[in-house]
Amino acid sequence: MTTVNYETDIAAWANEQAWLVRNKKFDLLDIEHIAEEIEDVGKSEQRELASRMAVLIAHLLKWQFQAGRRGVSWERTIKEQRKSLAFHIKQVPSLKTKLANPEWQDAVWADAVILAIKETGIEDFPETCPWTFENILAHDWLPGSESA
Repeated sequence: MTTVNYETDIAAWANEQAWLVRNKKFDLLDIEHIAEEIEDVGKSEQRELASRMAVLIAHLLKWQFQAGRRGVSWERTIKEQRKSLAFHIKQVPSLKTKLANPEWQDAVWADAVILAIKETGIEDFPETCPWTFENILAHDWLPGSESA
C-alpha cells in the first residue's frame, strides 16, 4: 500500500512510485494507476503528433488558399513543424503507424480545417485532404508548387 494518494497528489504519488520501483519494493506499488499512467504517456505522444500535424496542414491550407498572403513566417512555421514531426517520429517510431491510418488522417484533417477556418475566415476548404501525407511531410513540397 502506498502512503501518497494518487487522487489527491499525483506528483507526490509518482515520486513515491518511482522510489518504490528503484528500491525493488514491488509489493507496495499501485499497479493499476501505474498502468493507467503508462497508457497515458502513449496517448500524450499521439496527441502531440496529431496536434503538430494539424498545425502543419492548416499552414499548408493557408499557403494554398491565401497565396497573396504567403510570407516567410508561414514558410518558417511549415519547416519548423516538419522538423518537429520528423524528430518526434524518430524518437517514437511506433507513431509511424498513425500516419498511415485513414481514420487518424481524417481526424487530423478535420482539426487542421478548423484551425485554418479560425485563422483565415475561409470556410470552403475541401472535405478530404487533397494531398498525400508523404507530400505533407516532404521538406521541399508546398501546395501549388507543381504549377509555380
